[in-house]
Order: sequence, then structure tokens, then C-alpha cells
Amino acid sequence: MILVTGATGNVGRHVVAELLAAGVGVRALVRRPDTADLPPGVEVVAGDLADPAGLAAALSGVESVFLVWPFLTAEGAPEVLAAVTEHTDRVVYLSSSRVRDALAGRDDPIGALHADLERTITGSGATWTFLRAETIASNTLGWAGQIRETGVVHGPDLPAKPVVHPGDIAAVAVRVLTEDGHAGAGYVLTGPDVLTRADQVALIGAAIGRPLRFEPVPPAVARARMLADGRPPALVDALLAGADAPPQPAVPTTTVRDLTGTPPRDFRDWAKEHAADFT
Repeated sequence: MILVTGATGNVGRHVVAELLAAGVGVRALVRRPDTADLPPGVEVVAGDLADPAGLAAALSGVESVFLVWPFLTAEGAPEVLAAVTEHTDRVVYLSSSRVRDALAGRDDPIGALHADLERTITGSGATWTFLRAETIASNTLGWAGQIRETGVVHGPDLPAKPVVHPGDIAAVAVRVLTEDGHAGAGYVLTGPDVLTRADQVALIGAAIGRPLRFEPVPPAVARARMLADGRPPALVDALLAGADAPPQPAVPTTTVRDLTGTPPRDFRDWAKEHAADFT
């Protein structure tokens, strides 16, 4: 039995589906079981990582945990890991490639958060594996409103990245969760192509058969718009971290192919699969 946190999210749903396809017992930790809409065969258990004391039922009898951390700080993580390690010592954590920026001393709140979580996990006594994902394709779902309404996406022109398909993250996660030999590894997961935001918008346009364009705005303007939309200041600062910094080289890895035997899917594949979300 494997416990999947974040089971209703963009990556977690893929992990659940892949584990089921592999014939592995899956338990999903969700806040609201009545709205989880997970496939038959998944054991759905109510729980919240914000309440470590209430995780015992979800953790009882599990062999390993796929951990997605949903908060903007590492507060509470030691208590969650203490609850986990009472039942199992095997944790696969969905981290970020931006950990490298934090370890290099660059100011990056998201990288710093994941670095804090990684330190907490390594200090917990768990047998761990870190999946350091690059920018995930499903992040672009946040543009859906702009695309539907105007066909123009406004935002800061962040550095180009080898955007990774959430299904490829899940495919690696399932290998790591069900095989031996991955303890203590930190795998950097990327897609095959380095894409700018303008590239991603154009590929979404091709998928929906409609010309779209990306219009960059200064980070200060983007920040004001995000705050006006009601996003928490800490989240806005994290999302815009590095917008003014010199870009770091973005190099695709071969990790997805190496661990799954299948080449990583490109962003075009993801856009076609999710065309309906943008129309």
C-alpha cells in the first residue's frame, strides 16, 4: 500500500493512475473525500498535512509515501515527518529543480522552501528519494482565463525552461516507489525542449487552433496584478523570484528516459491533451 498526498492535484492524479495500472495498492490522502473524484480501486482517506496528529489512519499499513508539500513554508514539516516515520521509513518527495538555486545562495523562495523540506526529510531518519522537477506543464493552466477571454497572456518574461509533463514525473515516481535502488537519490526531471513562455503560449494556440500571443510585462506590474487578483503576497513573491536575475543555463536531463525507458513527452503533447481547458 502506497500513500499518495496531493492525490487530486495535477501530478498526484497521474501517480494514482500509474500505481493502479501497475497493480499496486493506492491510498489517497484528501481533505474532502466527497469531492475527490478518484478512480475506483483507490482507498480514499480524509486527512490534512496541516494536522499531523490526524494522519495515523492514513499512514497505517503503508509501505511508502509520495509526498507533495502544499504550503509556502516548511512550518509543520517536522511533525508530519515524525508521523510518517512512525509507520514507514520510505518517502518520495516531489521537490523542485530550483533547490539548486537555493543551494547556490541565490534568492529564490521556492527553491529555499524545497531545500528546507529536503533537509527536514533527510534529518527525519526516512529513506528518501527527491524528484526535483523542472517547471511543470500544468502550471500554464493558470493562463486559461486570459487565453479564453483575450487570446493574450500577460506576465513576466521568465527564463526559458525544459518544461516537464506531469505524467512523466508520475512515471518516474511510480518506478521509485515500487523499485529498490533509489534511496538517497535526487533526480532532476525535465522535458526534452527548453521553452520560453512565448513558446508555450504558441504551442497552446496550435493545440486549440487559435492564434495566441505572449506579452511580457515588468515584474512590478505583474506583482501588482497578482496582488489585485487576491493572491497572497508570499506566493506572488515566490512566483516572481528571479524575474530580474540573469538567466541560468537550462539543460534538459535524460532522467525520465533513463528511469522509465521512455522518452519524455514534449509540451506540445501536453497542450493537445489539455486543449479543452483553454477553450
